[in-house]
Amino acid sequence: MSRPGQGISRREFLALAAGAALAPALPFRAFAQSKTGTPLHGVSAFGDLKYAPDFTHFGYLNPDAPKGGTLNFSPPNWQFNQNVTTFNTLNTFVLTGDAPPRMEMCYDALMTRALDEPDALYGMLAETVEISADRNSFAFRLRPQARWHDGTPVTAEDVAFTYSTFKEKGHPVLMLPLAEMTAAGAIDPRTVRLTFSGKQAPTTLLSVATFPIVSKAWFSQNPFDSSQLVAPLGSGPYKVGRVSAGQSIVYERVADYWGRDLSVNKGRANFDTIRIDVYRERQAGFEAFKKGDVTYRQEFTSRVWATGYDFPAINDGRVVKREFPGEKNPSMQGWALNQRRPQFGDARVRRAVALCFDFEWTNRNLFYGLYDRSQSCFQTSEFVAEGLPSPEELALLEPFRAEIPEEAFGEAVMQPVSNASGRDRKLLGEASRLLADAGWKRNGAFVVNEKGERLKLEILVNDEVFIRVDSPFVENMRAVGIDASIRQVDPAQYAVRQNDFDFDMISLALSLSATPTFDTLQNIFHSNAATTRGSRNLPATASPAVDGLIAKAGEAKSRDELTVALRALDRVLRARMDWIPNWFSANHRAAYWDMFGFVEPKPDYGFPIEAMWWFDKDKAAAIGKA
Repeated sequence: MSRPGQGISRREFLALAAGAALAPALPFRAFAQSKTGTPLHGVSAFGDLKYAPDFTHFGYLNPDAPKGGTLNFSPPNWQFNQNVTTFNTLNTFVLTGDAPPRMEMCYDALMTRALDEPDALYGMLAETVEISADRNSFAFRLRPQARWHDGTPVTAEDVAFTYSTFKEKGHPVLMLPLAEMTAAGAIDPRTVRLTFSGKQAPTTLLSVATFPIVSKAWFSQNPFDSSQLVAPLGSGPYKVGRVSAGQSIVYERVADYWGRDLSVNKGRANFDTIRIDVYRERQAGFEAFKKGDVTYRQEFTSRVWATGYDFPAINDGRVVKREFPGEKNPSMQGWALNQRRPQFGDARVRRAVALCFDFEWTNRNLFYGLYDRSQSCFQTSEFVAEGLPSPEELALLEPFRAEIPEEAFGEAVMQPVSNASGRDRKLLGEASRLLADAGWKRNGAFVVNEKGERLKLEILVNDEVFIRVDSPFVENMRAVGIDASIRQVDPAQYAVRQNDFDFDMISLALSLSATPTFDTLQNIFHSNAATTRGSRNLPATASPAVDGLIAKAGEAKSRDELTVALRALDRVLRARMDWIPNWFSANHRAAYWDMFGFVEPKPDYGFPIEAMWWFDKDKAAAIGKA
């Protein structure tokens, strides 16, 4: 059982807009190692591009995929304020309100990601980007055929308006990367320049070039807020069709989409319609899948995966149940203890809480052995610290020794392994000692501070399934004297409380980009984000050492330097216990009605089936789904 739908990196959101192509014989150099003042068809963090300027299509897509058919699915959340259980706005660019999933399909960006490379961007709305000699400004040349859905051209004024508006009024995930942007201006109708102060991270371009572009004319007539269920004008391969607020949304493929023949789009956006129904309960969504109302399902409940897939359609082969490899992107899933509340500011308290979670018992008794224990905020990637620090890691850690827990200089901190009894007396005894050391003394059933106040901890959840999983955790906390409880709230209230940091403890599941940028790391771990409403710095991490290591990662000139910096950062985060890692799955567990085609193997850095798969008429006819 995992916890989808609770936020994700901005980079991952825009990966959904990526398309695919054939690799050239040699890599092409761009961005960090490119010549400045040269129009570039693509950029990457460290200079290597797989696809040449004349590439025809991305290699993980089928350029001859047929168009047609319908995909009905209920996806996990990839966007920062999209909600799979309800929605009340169609503006996905602001903090307030909950937008429906996959609104990003309606908008194009200046550049789009390739999902078979860790950090490469290729031109979408922009046919080229030119980097200034000081690398502080970027001139994007728009494609002359780029059009909004109403047929009017996408102009440099639209792009300049987008970035200026996002910096002033956008969601924090859009606003924070633009903090050092000093100007966004149109040079001519097809050329826009974004200028930065020089204090931005070297990889800022990788974040901001993938922001969706919005219409200046449309927002001149409509408020830039969450007050209406009217879809803003888009330019992407889909537009909003039928909408039933909080229940369902239909996206319709734009038949005359301006970008359908671009090399980044060949074989992409193949379904005529994509319908998303929202289900407030997971079981209701599963029942809809069994009946065929939903045709693709990614399963996040281990109990259902282990025991629920025994129904007529799967037994007679009309439904396929299988696993797809997970991405190579770093992923994190864990609990945040809110250090804005003084009782959780002591790392000993946070470590005591962590000792109360018995993963081994939970995995065996509740998860059917389907999960692995997570150790890191960069799980499933090369950025996970292991063993003792390397000399290169130590060189980054030493300047911050006075501010870093001593554990960061030893073996990488690992989460405790229990005896799988559900009540490991050794681990709970250690938790009690840590609480006592932190000044929490036993007084009857609970521990209290010197004022006689109990140590209270409420886990905030938005789905009943988490009550089942978290209840044994709560029982162990109560066994060591913590006045622990669980509070379930509706998804809208949950989003507000998370954005306002109004919780004791909350969980988060994120997938970062394969090359995490300074902007992504800042939003989750940097002190700048600790007081920014709507950021993902849920535990209020505010450490000069963490900030400094994020800066080192942002300054990396090679992937090796980035890996060293992130492993050092990982050591510090694990020692600080800002996040309590819980569990992860190495693969996607998926089931679908056997009516789709797709290229295998899937790409390493994304899995947007709505963008890559297609409707197969013959397969659909064979199972009565034509």
